[in-house]
Amino acid sequence: MLAFMQLIFRYGFLKLQNVPLALADWQYGILVLATVCIAAGGYIINNIFDVETDMENKPEKVIIGKTISETKAYNLYIGFTIIGVGIGFYLSNVIDKPGFASLFIIIAATLYFYATSLKQSLLIGNFIVALLLSFSVLIIGIFDLYPVTFEENKPIMGLLFGILLDYAIFAFIINFIREIVKDLEDVEGDLNQGMNTLPIAFGVKRATKLVFGLSFIPIICIVYYIDQYVFSSGLFISTLYGLVFILAPLIYFTIKIWAAKTKKDFHFLSLLLKWILFFGMLSIVIISLNLKHNA
Repeated sequence: MLAFMQLIFRYGFLKLQNVPLALADWQYGILVLATVCIAAGGYIINNIFDVETDMENKPEKVIIGKTISETKAYNLYIGFTIIGVGIGFYLSNVIDKPGFASLFIIIAATLYFYATSLKQSLLIGNFIVALLLSFSVLIIGIFDLYPVTFEENKPIMGLLFGILLDYAIFAFIINFIREIVKDLEDVEGDLNQGMNTLPIAFGVKRATKLVFGLSFIPIICIVYYIDQYVFSSGLFISTLYGLVFILAPLIYFTIKIWAAKTKKDFHFLSLLLKWILFFGMLSIVIISLNLKHNA
């Protein structure tokens, strides 16, 4: 999902605009690689510290201790993280912004602390995971737009960065809600392992109703965005796409979450949110092509 988002925003959006980009194609490719490596490292370290919980919540998906040893998992974590941070350091110097390398170090460190301690804190873990996913969209603007932004092109660059920010906010909201739904799905195993997730602290019923309330935020945002920026611009294909593939599934999610009770219910809704995120990110390509066709 991370690689998909970064590739479609570069080649399905930014490349179609008449603006300079800071990174060559191969350099952008290794930026995607750096993001994926750091995310993979975070995934591995999270799984290392989650073995006991996962044995209860999803034993069929446990890899560490079965397919590979914990020592090998630690080595993979270190390897992926070093590669990701190393590439980040290289790219930061390529665009003459060496200080940007600290972003990769901060992200890698945050993923480590999330896995080891922050995950057990009420809502903080959910917030961090959602924030890091949304940052993978913003980092495109930081590395590809900001270094070639000057006084002459500042208005158009600001507009493009603003669009990236809108999508980053969308990714944050959807993934934040999804993280709570995943906690609802895994509540039994998390409770046995002494976790302090929202469903454990507030109860499954109250947490479910909270998700129901939160689900109206993206619905309202999408309706406003489609009305103000898509439909009003005469982008009827993009409007139809947004209504069918983003708004309708979101409304369906809201209806289903109200009555959700079982692990199976929450698993389905978590998967639904992932598809909503996928189609939401893909909409940038639909809008770009629609604009090009209308031009």
